Amino acid sequence: MTSQLYKANTRGTADFGWLQANFSFSFGNYFNPERVQFGMLRVLNDDTIAAGAGFGTHGHANMEIITIPLEGGLMHKDSMGNEGIIRFGEVQVMSAGSGVEHSEMNASKTERTKTLQLWVFPDTEEVTPRYDQKSFDLEQHKNTFINVVSPKDQNDGNALWVHQKTFFNLGIFDENTAVNHPIQIPNNGVYLFLIEGEIEINNQILTARDAIGITATTAIDIKINSTAKILLIEVPMQQ
Repeated sequence: MTSQLYKANTRGTADFGWLQANFSFSFGNYFNPERVQFGMLRVLNDDTIAAGAGFGTHGHANMEIITIPLEGGLMHKDSMGNEGIIRFGEVQVMSAGSGVEHSEMNASKTERTKTLQLWVFPDTEEVTPRYDQKSFDLEQHKNTFINVVSPKDQNDGNALWVHQKTFFNLGIFDENTAVNHPIQIPNNGVYLFLIEGEIEINNQILTARDAIGITATTAIDIKINSTAKILLIEVPMQQ
């Protein structure tokens, strides 16, 4: 196993007043040549959006976009005719493919919202754009990972799917527990983002918003030191 720890306070940041953003990888005006992507994972933005604010209509193409609300609600509207609000426990996927426009606004006029948005390079370009969202009961499945996103050809119908050999897993874990997570596809890497809590992996301690990139392993052992919410992403390291 090889691993690299990324502390939360080393991420790129931006303060636009209505948006407080943290960038795990180079994005917008933040550029770090050592943090452009992790394999096919290109973006992991940790955003806090002020009440009544958000991202106006803008376009995407040839990217798999996964949005995970952490607090509050996010209102989505796109050029495919989809419109709705997603909240914690729900996950949204959008295959931008040949091109799509959408907006993302805080659904509340009085409370902030917090979201994670991730972009993954697709294994097939110029596909017909598509959208989907689904609710997952994380509280009822504590101390195990729930697969929320998987490849189209390896999807059991319980997870959302995307055009890439990637697996997104979410879990809530109790203090003083442990989990062993096997790699689904040989030679894939894992990018683990700790949403809340404290955990230990490969003799390294992670606290809230830290991340770790792991390669050259067939499984990952995680020790939960305090109640934790974890996003674990398995992704190809090359196309």
